[in-house]
Amino acid sequence: MLRRIELEVLATVDRGDTISDLATKLDHSESYLSRAVGDLVERGLVYTERDGRRKRVVPSDARAVERYRDLVRQHSHIEFPELLTGKALEVLYYLDQPRTVSEIADRSDNYRNTVNRVLKRFRDRGLVGTTDGCYEFNADFDRLHEFARELAHHLHRQRLEAVAPKGTILWEDYDEFLAQAEMEIDAEGFHETGLARFVAFDLQFLLTGHRYYLYSEEIDAVSPAELCCHTLLIDDGSRHRSYCLLLLSHIDVDEADLREQAAKYGLEDEIDALLRYLETHGEVDDARLPEWDDDIGGDHVGGGFRIDLDQDGEVVTIESSDGKPSDEEGDDTTSSEQ
Repeated sequence: MLRRIELEVLATVDRGDTISDLATKLDHSESYLSRAVGDLVERGLVYTERDGRRKRVVPSDARAVERYRDLVRQHSHIEFPELLTGKALEVLYYLDQPRTVSEIADRSDNYRNTVNRVLKRFRDRGLVGTTDGCYEFNADFDRLHEFARELAHHLHRQRLEAVAPKGTILWEDYDEFLAQAEMEIDAEGFHETGLARFVAFDLQFLLTGHRYYLYSEEIDAVSPAELCCHTLLIDDGSRHRSYCLLLLSHIDVDEADLREQAAKYGLEDEIDALLRYLETHGEVDDARLPEWDDDIGGDHVGGGFRIDLDQDGEVVTIESSDGKPSDEEGDDTTSSEQ
């Protein structure tokens, strides 16, 4: 996330330092420091002021910068720039509570050996310890986790504001985030999700003024399992739960993948309720789910559910009794048959 030289600059810079001052403090060439400062400026972690022909470097007021500089001041004997390189910040990001190596590896999508190496560095310096096989921070070093979180959030905000200045982050982890925007985003790494994504699966709705995007460098497009989870993160009310039921009724979604995505987004209970609803034909005690109607369907259909769409003129393309999509506009309700 940040190179060692960038962490050294953040740890060392005093308000008003020139590139020459930093080069002297850190024993690097001015050209090397100039590139590092330029990268930090681009990330909004420092800014520069002109003083005649000289350029002075000033730490920004981003909370991530404040957290990091507080750590450096209070523990000046620790070489944080050396410790926090490589995968360290990613591992620290997921150490929000006592966790095993396997848990952190699963959440960060890293090898256990990688996580072990990182945690060993911190354990050898007394920053973390283990209890019953779980790693946790010693003393007040949980602020390392706060720094990792604040830094990731700050960089996500920078990335979003560059393409959607009024965008809002609805969910995030270390290298991905779900965002709401008031405009269409056409930028690398941003993948459309929310109601607009349903059209890819033959379910079409009239859209509101908001658009939704997952930022991820790991995928080509949002999968049905991810879309179901994103829909609940956007709004977990009865209407959006019904949209998820429609999606799960029409698309063959791998249950293991759906449950894995649910765990990632913290939606295990919500997704489990949707799956049980479909498996048991509505025998789930949840007022946010539609009532099952055994009278829907014909000789080969064992019932279904109705969804009221009479809100803001919404229209949905939905299955008819033969299991194929049909367009029904103007109705107050639509049905999905199982």
